[in-house]
Amino acid sequence: MHSAVTVTPAQLPDLLLHVAVVRPVFVWGAPGIGKSSLVRAFAESLGLDCVTLVGTQLAAEDLIGVPELRDGRSRFAPPESIARDEPYCLFLDELNSSSPEVQKAFYSLILDRRIGGYELPAGSIVIGAGNRAGDNALARPMASALINRLVHIHLRATHADWLNWALGAGIHPWVLAYLDERPDHLWAAPPKTEEVFSTPRSWHMLSDALHSYGDDITEETLRLLAAGTLSPAHAAAFCGYLKVVRHRYGLEAILRGDAGWPQGSDDRDLLYFLAETFRARLVKDLPADKDKAPAAVRRFAHRAKALLVELAELSLECGRLVIAADADGAPVLPAWFLVEVSRDLPRLVAARA
Repeated sequence: MHSAVTVTPAQLPDLLLHVAVVRPVFVWGAPGIGKSSLVRAFAESLGLDCVTLVGTQLAAEDLIGVPELRDGRSRFAPPESIARDEPYCLFLDELNSSSPEVQKAFYSLILDRRIGGYELPAGSIVIGAGNRAGDNALARPMASALINRLVHIHLRATHADWLNWALGAGIHPWVLAYLDERPDHLWAAPPKTEEVFSTPRSWHMLSDALHSYGDDITEETLRLLAAGTLSPAHAAAFCGYLKVVRHRYGLEAILRGDAGWPQGSDDRDLLYFLAETFRARLVKDLPADKDKAPAAVRRFAHRAKALLVELAELSLECGRLVIAADADGAPVLPAWFLVEVSRDLPRLVAARA
């Protein structure tokens, strides 16, 4: 299930405060964007224990309980984790990944707040969460009867909300600084194949590993950790960024002419990062209308064309990355600059020959 209407992590608690206290809520979202953490934090803010049931780890009898005899009659005894006397938050994680039998077992608990002879204490809340079918995360179709028992909220990852959280959560400074420069790398769409991909959760895992190693971590270990937690392109860019941070090698030096593009075979990740940074700098500094560009910006554009030639000679892939269109095929750089690039590049290449 997808929706064009979404909420950010910062907006979710207020929405839950007004909705989850009166009706059960289901939070949809991609893997690793913090659904479970947000629900637990919300329950804690209300002073409620959060009891988590993971749908993929349950059988129907785990929820319904087992029959017992009392006064000559049989009754189902619900699990101790559910059958509580005080109000609590019942969090049904990965609900839509559970089997159809388990989903059916949740019906009365979600709608009537009752299972067998047990009823949730007054003041309890029920919140479910799960991934979408397109996330390649083993999500099953949710029955219409179950869909209709829940208020559905779609969560999206945002850099600003994550950064506000990360600043107080001890996230490694390298991760914070990198994502401050490249907020678009916080999250990547889950791939269709078995491949590592970037999420707020995977950046948190990388941060924990970096803290464990300390600042003297080797570049080889950095590449290993980044490749094991992030999307391949993000991992390469992050390692390149750390070379800049640790060795004070940056784009500004290249723009000034104090340094050239890195040419070592071991510096491909650095070259890729600098190319992305160069692209971001062009997007930021070049105006849409050349006629409104001051002289300094025009000089910068001329220097940028020469640097683009040098970059393409080292790596045609990185050169194309700088001028590439966005995911929808729309140009990212101003049209006038792209026209000048296509017009002047042959001359600049010939001049370097």
